[in-house]
Amino acid sequence: MRFGIISDIHGNLPAFETVCEAMPAVDRLLCAGDVVGYNPWPAACIDRVRELGAVTVRGNHDRAVAFDGGERFNSMAKAGVRYAREQLGDADMEWLRSLPTEQFVADGRIHVVHGHPDDPDRYTYPREFSASMLGEGVEVVIMGHTHVQDSRQFGDGVVLNPGSVGQPRDGDRRAAFAVVELDVDDEDSAPTVDLQRVEYDIDRVIEAVEAAGLPKSIGTRLQSGN
Repeated sequence: MRFGIISDIHGNLPAFETVCEAMPAVDRLLCAGDVVGYNPWPAACIDRVRELGAVTVRGNHDRAVAFDGGERFNSMAKAGVRYAREQLGDADMEWLRSLPTEQFVADGRIHVVHGHPDDPDRYTYPREFSASMLGEGVEVVIMGHTHVQDSRQFGDGVVLNPGSVGQPRDGDRRAAFAVVELDVDDEDSAPTVDLQRVEYDIDRVIEAVEAAGLPKSIGTRLQSGN
């Protein structure tokens, strides 16, 4: 079975549209959170995620928009939260509130979280990936939050971050995603991961950020992937 893996869309519709076009045919789409925040298309990104039937967990920006307003966020992140709250309707807000902090897929063989299996807000960088993160019966752990794309193999298990669709922070400005292959009929087969990147129209985002009255740096930072 083939799974498309995305995370940290952050309201960046041009990046998300390009990822959807570039992704090969998959049986199911999995999203490790932060559909909204920062960029000026929160409603359109939620609509697209829901249309695709993506199995989605709640990221910290999703939670901030839905619940607490991101009071601990920096000024740029807070601006994105305020904007999303102004733009989203009741149905969108209710959807964000309904998101769980973790999802298990493929009879528990895939575990989707935002930050870390033990803490949804913990930033877990590739150097911290470990076999201990693979719980009983879990062969694939999928995380987002850091916006850094990588995967590590541990025996027959994999820990991976598909990177950020809408705001990469690993020095590569291209939108990131991954594809995981898992033989659901053979519990002894090891999963495979294909990490992918794709160019998208960053200038369109920069123009939209400024038109929306959001901090200019939300758009310009995308040029360097940091």
